[in-house]
Amino acid sequence: QVQLVESGGGLVQAGDSLRLSCSVSGRTSNRYVMGWFRQAPGKEREFVSAITWTGGNTVTANSVRGRFTISRDNAKSQVYLQMNSLKPEDTAVYYCAARRDGYSSNHNLYDYWGQGTQVTVSS
Repeated sequence: QVQLVESGGGLVQAGDSLRLSCSVSGRTSNRYVMGWFRQAPGKEREFVSAITWTGGNTVTANSVRGRFTISRDNAKSQVYLQMNSLKPEDTAVYYCAARRDGYSSNHNLYDYWGQGTQVTVSS
């Protein structure tokens, strides 16, 4: 089992920055991929970014590329999402997720989820 706990959300103004953190505990392996997803009210859960647990390879959605950066600190068992130049359309609940076997942008294929953290961007 893997447990994920997100933190770092909040209310900010357009143009501000936030860094989300995901604390990872439990048994992981080298094949794990960590992802960030978001879900706005009335919308489907959307892929944001993902990173391999060991190799550091990343994939980022076009909608946030150049503004959001995913990273991880294996020693601290943390995954981060640095969000810059935030826009009102970035408002959503952000979720950290883990997939046991390889990369996917499909949220249905992730095995473990955190409880989510709210990010609200005012205009």
